Amino acid sequence: MARFDTNRSAEMEVFVRVVDLGGFTQAARKLRLTPSGVSKLMSRLEARLGARLVNRTTRKLTLTEEGRAFYERAVRILAEMEEAEREAASCVTRGHLTVNSNIPFGMLHVVPLIPRFLERHPDVTLDLVLTDTLIDLMQERADVAIRVGPLRASRLVARKLGSSRMVVVGAPDYLARCGTPKAPADLADHRGIGWTFPRSIRGWPFRRAEKIEEALPPPVARVSDGEAARQLTLGGIGLGRLALFHIGPDIEAGRLVPVLQNLNPGDREDIHAVYVGHAGPLPARVRAFIDFLAQHIRVGDPSLQRGADGRWKVVGDK
Repeated sequence: MARFDTNRSAEMEVFVRVVDLGGFTQAARKLRLTPSGVSKLMSRLEARLGARLVNRTTRKLTLTEEGRAFYERAVRILAEMEEAEREAASCVTRGHLTVNSNIPFGMLHVVPLIPRFLERHPDVTLDLVLTDTLIDLMQERADVAIRVGPLRASRLVARKLGSSRMVVVGAPDYLARCGTPKAPADLADHRGIGWTFPRSIRGWPFRRAEKIEEALPPPVARVSDGEAARQLTLGGIGLGRLALFHIGPDIEAGRLVPVLQNLNPGDREDIHAVYVGHAGPLPARVRAFIDFLAQHIRVGDPSLQRGADGRWKVVGDK
């Protein structure tokens, strides 16, 4: 049976560095050791193996036949040890996690799950940043981001969490003052809630005669996030077009009323958790969080129906 010696891997690494760097002094500088310390480690290794590994001269270091064979094997062993340590570390759910989410989805679906996730993983700490601004995960050093809407081509890996239909809505008092639009062209006489950042579509889409046309009310205000758009729409200053997962309860409670719903093309905004792809195993804390979201978030594809009482109902998988 081989003798247990915790210094064997250290001796092996010193030997590989000596060979790779071409000398004891260079290896000592890289390893932050003294040249005499490196020499002693090499002598101890050769004594333990009972074989000379290198021929030393004042100007040159060459491998013996035994040294070359040992070097080739040592390089493979050290690489396997490093990979084993990396895989072991990736299986431990601990460390700090930075999560970015848009504001409506984050408030409705992510924030309520954080206590349960941290209770299950007590060795994880977490930063949650809520913003509708599209961030660069690498620049912001975020581990996971929740994206609502089309994904741009990138190196990011995406896991779908659900999707939601879009609905044009207005507050009852706004519709009482300004009237209810009957056709997309009527939106020119209304006011809308716009966005301070570019959107993938220029106008609101409507389906007419199997074709999609776009129309947009002149914006009375522009906002940077969906919750601000919801609040201003509830405040009755204009029409908004928002995700059903966000405003479904407002519609059912009568606080917001769908308009032009008969021309709604049924387009959806997909919701993804995205993260940066890694060459090695995904850190356990990141994998655990994404799995937790996928397991507990249930954003299906509900739709709207008007009941016999004239009230709108959200039906289907909520």
